[in-house]
Amino acid sequence: MTTHDLPRGMVRATSSIGTHEGYMPGFGNDFETEALPGALPQGMNSPQKCNYGLYGEQLSGTAFTANPPERTWCYRIRPSVKHSTRYKKIDVPYWKSAPNVLPDVTSLGQYRWDPVPQTGEKLNWITGMRTMTTAGDVNTQVGMAAHIYLVTESMKDEYFFSADSELLVVPQEGRLRFATELGIIDLEPKEIAIIPRGMVYRVEVLEGPARGFVCENYGQKFELPGRGPIGANCMANPRDFKAPVAAFEDREAPSTVTVKWCGQFHETKIAQSPLDVVAWHGNYTAYKYDLRNYCPVGAILFDHPDPSIFTVLTAPSGVPGTANIDFVLFRERWMVMENTFRPPWYHKNIMSELMGNIYGQYDAKPHGFVPGGMSLHNMMLPHGPDREAFEGASNADLKPEKLDNTMSFMFETRFPQQLTEFAGKEAPLQDDYIDCWDSLEKKFDGTSGIK
Repeated sequence: MTTHDLPRGMVRATSSIGTHEGYMPGFGNDFETEALPGALPQGMNSPQKCNYGLYGEQLSGTAFTANPPERTWCYRIRPSVKHSTRYKKIDVPYWKSAPNVLPDVTSLGQYRWDPVPQTGEKLNWITGMRTMTTAGDVNTQVGMAAHIYLVTESMKDEYFFSADSELLVVPQEGRLRFATELGIIDLEPKEIAIIPRGMVYRVEVLEGPARGFVCENYGQKFELPGRGPIGANCMANPRDFKAPVAAFEDREAPSTVTVKWCGQFHETKIAQSPLDVVAWHGNYTAYKYDLRNYCPVGAILFDHPDPSIFTVLTAPSGVPGTANIDFVLFRERWMVMENTFRPPWYHKNIMSELMGNIYGQYDAKPHGFVPGGMSLHNMMLPHGPDREAFEGASNADLKPEKLDNTMSFMFETRFPQQLTEFAGKEAPLQDDYIDCWDSLEKKFDGTSGIK
């Protein structure tokens, strides 16, 4: 990306050792970057006077005493209190937060939706968010929400941040740009972005209309899963996550900042762009990650592991080994197991599973689960392959087979996911999804012996 590709008036750090096309590699690193030479103090965080007349300010993602603390020191043109005036409560009708239990919407069931279509309506990142499910309680910072975004136009002198949550963004169509306080992230299908709680940003459409999925994480932030016996390599490797280099706007223009706080939305009017961080260092930042770099692992003789083996990121809960959220990826991979039913088996479990299809065909559901679509199997509700998938896998010639041209994912949480009114009454629900198991036959024959 060259300078003329940047938004108007934005200045970005030039590439240096350790950067690639405007990004720095690593996950959870202590990064440092400056868009003007000498803007970043050395050897201390809070000098009496910062270079260029900048203000030093810390953005904290954890309590000060957390181990390790997550924080970033920003050196900015104005302190962020200058980007915050009196707030006015506003209505954002389709973006919902937990708790969201509706008496006339039934969340108990196995559900599947066709892609939510674009309607031709002008929608930005805020007005185009459509909440499908919620879980937990945003006020106690436990649980999550799952959304579809429909974005047709860029935010112009409009900015947003969530005090409630970090956002995991999974594009399915179109390309977006996230111009954040700490730098620029360009995002396209087969990539994801993580936008941390409290970070101000503007979303622009690079190629639209855009549609995708969002997991809103109310709880502890996403981290890489423990790999246990897998060891140090494969799955999502830290070096493949990319943090942006510093970029700032010094622009005087009437602007609006919208804040999501305790499930409510408020806006404040300011006289300038809030994206004015000239230099920063720390470990609390936005990231992007290319899902094509995810290296799956699996069985190479018989049976197959639990789907948790495909975890890209996890947000822990207070119970060890039980996630507030797991983000799980089912991408292209080889299947080589002998004498094994290879697709996901029939099961019910303590976790609630919301799946989305980015592209291709999911092996347990050959038909109906289409790109852009979603499904929900709530906690302790049975699910698994439909008849076609079961018969095909039960009778297949078990040669090595590559599952190709496929990428689906799962937002999995320990908590029951409650449908919103939009999901239950407006989104294109497949009313016949539950019927996909009707044709499964009784095969039991107590006289046939062991095969």
